[in-house]
Amino acid sequence: MSEGYNQITLVGNLGADPELRALPSGQPVINFRIACTESYLDGNKVRQERTEWFRIAVFGGRATGLGKCLSKGRQVCVVGSMRSSEYADRNDGSKRTSYEVVAKDVILCGGGSPGGSRTRTDHPDTDVPPRDNPNGDDVIPF
Repeated sequence: MSEGYNQITLVGNLGADPELRALPSGQPVINFRIACTESYLDGNKVRQERTEWFRIAVFGGRATGLGKCLSKGRQVCVVGSMRSSEYADRNDGSKRTSYEVVAKDVILCGGGSPGGSRTRTDHPDTDVPPRDNPNGDDVIPF
């Protein structure tokens, strides 16, 4: 039997401060939403932007670490898998589907926070130093 592959990588900004809570089992979970904006040229060669919102969940010790460093506007890179769940609509009882990304890795990027440091949060206490660039600018030298 062949196995499938479910992985999603997103780079976006938090739309609000995250919510850190504990599950009934005591396991910590943090939930937040990120906006991922892409730009494209329409048929008339006019630049357009499209924003998609994604719900993110992180479980365990990583959730606690992220609770200390995430806030509205912070740019993150999220790597995880897409999960779906069904629920009944409150108004008419019809079946609805909700989608959420369960993150395996969350990397803090430079935007949206004071200091702009880059921190890899799968190891919350380890800072990833910025790449040294002899040109002194933001161009990646490759």
